[in-house]
Amino acid sequence: MSSPGPVPVSPEPVTVVGVGADGWAGLPDASRAALRAADAVIGGDRQLALLPADCAAERVAWPSPLRPAVPRLLAEHRRDGRRVAVLASGDPMFYGIGRALAETVGPGELRVLPHPSSVSYACARLGWPLEDTETVTLVGRPLASLAAALHDGRRLLVLSAGASTPGEVAGLLRERGFAPSRLTVLEQLGSDRENHLTGTAADWPHPPGDPLNVIAVVCVREPGALRLGAVPGLPDAAYENDGQLTKRHVRAATLAALAPAPGELLWDVGGGSGSIGIEWMRAHRTCRAVTVERSPERAERIARNAAALGVPGLRVVTAAAPAGLTELDTPDAVFIGGGLTAPGLLDACWAALRPGGRLVANTVTLESEALLADRYRRHGGELVRLAVAHAVPVGGFTGWRQAMPVTQWSATKQETEG
Repeated sequence: MSSPGPVPVSPEPVTVVGVGADGWAGLPDASRAALRAADAVIGGDRQLALLPADCAAERVAWPSPLRPAVPRLLAEHRRDGRRVAVLASGDPMFYGIGRALAETVGPGELRVLPHPSSVSYACARLGWPLEDTETVTLVGRPLASLAAALHDGRRLLVLSAGASTPGEVAGLLRERGFAPSRLTVLEQLGSDRENHLTGTAADWPHPPGDPLNVIAVVCVREPGALRLGAVPGLPDAAYENDGQLTKRHVRAATLAALAPAPGELLWDVGGGSGSIGIEWMRAHRTCRAVTVERSPERAERIARNAAALGVPGLRVVTAAAPAGLTELDTPDAVFIGGGLTAPGLLDACWAALRPGGRLVANTVTLESEALLADRYRRHGGELVRLAVAHAVPVGGFTGWRQAMPVTQWSATKQETEG
């Protein structure tokens, strides 16, 4: 009778240890014990340098790019029951490596030992209530993403990507009409090298300093600067356009019918100036959108508008619909703002929707209106006509100028529909 083979050893949970700028001295006993007991410690070069000599674990630096290497490094170092610890800055689950680790091994395979985050430290120094302070990260994200958070009087904490970020943030504030905003750069929070720098975006006086910094911003809008609200229906002047723009009042009604919710994906078909996709993404930081526009010139304009309005993550696909839709992820909502008469477009968009998804289509032509009336008979929903008139001078008096009425069909796809 043959002897049984070796019994596989189940991997130990991955211990994630948050560490601050004060390094080893600032760690509680449980975190120190976990690092001393580890066979391998994975982290950034700066974090690994904080470990004392008596921490005998193998030290493994994250490569660049980091995210694709996570599964491979964990599998390599967790073999044969080896104990792995991962070093993270501050709270690992707040814009940290903890998210990637949880997605890789599952929450049940993690033991997270957090440290106060840089945001907690910054609010403590500034006397700002944490729950009333918005956090924007620029670590691995475009500077333009900060623009969506700019509102007069708003307090922001910006997680910096490096020493040059404070100057870049000041430059963006000047470009967006927030030059009087007050900035405080908090360097090396929690360490004995902590330092604070202050100034305004208009004349930010400081050269690049410590790369480990958080930027506090008190937003102050310049007099006369365009005011952008937090709900759909931004001023038309906020958009660079060639006339292909869903106008403000119709846009607000369209976004209300689309009903964006956190995490959802929109297809904006016939993007024009990109306003529907942009305001969908501004509704919540996790909303996603793809704009499909056949004109290369307009596609470039959409990308510029998205960056200017703080949603540079808007994906722009330069293609004609419906051919350009075939490789896109399944949408939660679809808006058709142009090209309704293209053969098969309406049916392709309806078929692509997940059950419970919403489709909204606008038109000003009788030919397209007939198509929407037909879909209304087949699928139900709402068929409405939106008419807007503006007061304009008429000689020495004032009268109404009627814009072209917009016919809008909106419907929700039921579970039983194909």
